[in-house]
Amino acid sequence: MADLHDLTALEQGALIASGELTSLELTEHYLERTARLDDVGAFVTVTPDRAREQARAADLPDGWAGPRPPLHGVPTAIKDLNLTAGVRTTFGSAAYDDFVPEVSDAVTQAIEWSRMPSLGKTSTPEFGSPCYTEPEGRAPAVTPWDRTRMAGGSSGGAAAAVAAGLVPVAQGSDGGGSIRIPAACCGLVGLKPSRGRISGAPMYGDPVGLSTAGTLARTVRDAAALLDVLAGRRAGDPSWAEAPTGSFLAACDRRPDRLRIARFITPVISEATVDPDCVEAYEDASRLLEGLGHDVVDVPVPLSEEAVPVFETCWAVLTALSAAPPGSEHLLRPLTRWLSDRGRAVSGPDFGLAIGAMRRHAAAALEALEPYDAVLTPTLAAPPLLVGELRDDADPARDFEAQKAFTPWTSPWNVTGMPAISLPLHWTSHGLPVGVMLAARPAEEELLLSLAAQVEVAAPWHDRRPPGWT
Repeated sequence: MADLHDLTALEQGALIASGELTSLELTEHYLERTARLDDVGAFVTVTPDRAREQARAADLPDGWAGPRPPLHGVPTAIKDLNLTAGVRTTFGSAAYDDFVPEVSDAVTQAIEWSRMPSLGKTSTPEFGSPCYTEPEGRAPAVTPWDRTRMAGGSSGGAAAAVAAGLVPVAQGSDGGGSIRIPAACCGLVGLKPSRGRISGAPMYGDPVGLSTAGTLARTVRDAAALLDVLAGRRAGDPSWAEAPTGSFLAACDRRPDRLRIARFITPVISEATVDPDCVEAYEDASRLLEGLGHDVVDVPVPLSEEAVPVFETCWAVLTALSAAPPGSEHLLRPLTRWLSDRGRAVSGPDFGLAIGAMRRHAAAALEALEPYDAVLTPTLAAPPLLVGELRDDADPARDFEAQKAFTPWTSPWNVTGMPAISLPLHWTSHGLPVGVMLAARPAEEELLLSLAAQVEVAAPWHDRRPPGWT
C-alpha cells in the first residue's frame, strides 16, 4: 500500500472528501516528515500549531457553502515573499528577520479560504531576485536529486519541499523564471500563469507586470488544481486575464486538437552554451509532440536582443523598490545592493520609457507567435548546478551574468505575460532532472494545461522518487 506522501495532492483530497482521511491526520503526516527530512533547505519558518488549527477547521462538517474544492484540507506551504498575517515573513533577507505582517496578501488568503493548511514559509533568496536560493545565514535550498546541487530560485524552498515530499503541492512566484527554474532543478511541474490571472493585492509591488504567483507540483493535474485555488481578480487589480470557460483542472481532461507548436533553442537573454542533456531533452520533447499528432515548427527567436537591457533596467528598479528598513541596509546581500544601485540610478522618466519599450518588445513577440498555439524551448541551459556555482558576492555583475546564462529562456514569457510551464521530461545519466518548457498565448492556460497533461500521459514521471523520499 502506498504511503500518504506517494499519493498526488488530488488523491489526498479525494480521501479527505470521502471521509477515509482527515486533514489533521494528513497535516500531522507532513509535519512529521518536515521535522525529520528537511535537509533540503525547504522551510524558513514552520508553523505546526497554526497548521493543526487550520486542519481542524478544514475537518469541520459545516462552514463551507457549496461543493468543497478538490484540494480542501490538503496541506501546502507559502513562499516567504508572501505576506502572512501573524507569521514571520522575511522576504529572504536578514533585514526582515523579525518582520511579522499584520495582513495577508491575496495569495495567502486564497489558500486559507480554500481550507488548505499551511505548514509554514518556504525559503527564498533576498527579495526573490536571484535564480538560486541561498539566503544569508540559512541553509541553501537544494534539489533532493543531489543535495550538493541547487534547487533553483527564487521559489527554491517551495520546489524542494514538494520534490522531497514535505508537502504535496506548493505556491511560488515568478518574475523572471522563479517557478520554472526550481521546477526544472527539482524534477517538478512548474506553472507560471498569465499576467493578471492571480491577484497581487494588496501591495501590487510590481508596477511593471513581470511577476505573478503560480504553482509547483509533481503532476500537471495537481498544478492545475492549485491554480484553481489561486486564480481570480480583486476589484483593484490593474490587469486581469480572461476568465476560463471551466476549471483549470477540467482542462487537463480535454485532449487538445492538432496544434501548431513553434520551437527555438537559441538562447534569448545571454550567449549561453547549452548543455547536451538540455538539447537532448528539447529534441526528445519535439519528437514526442510530433508523435502526439502536433506540428512542430522551427521559428526565429521572437524577442529582440534590444529587449534585454530594457528588462534589466526594469528588474534593477524593482529590486531598488524592495527597500530595507532604515538602518539595516548593511544587512543586504552584495547582489541586492548592486542591483539596487543600478535601479536608483534610473530616473523616473527613463523608467517610464523602459516600461513602454518593454511593452513594445512584448507586442512584437506576441505578434510573431500569434500563428502558433504553443512554444517549445528548454527550461534551463544546464542541469542543476552545484550550490554556490552562480553566486559571486565579490563580483555581483559576474553573478548576474552567470544567472542569465543559466536561464536564457525563462524571462521572455514574463515580458510577454504568456503562461508557461516547465515539465520534467528528462533525466541525465547521473540522475539529475532536466526540464522542458511550453508556453501559450496570454490567458490560454486551459490549452497549455491540456497539452501538458497529454504529454504527461505519454511520458509519465510521477513515479520517480529522489533519494531520501522514504
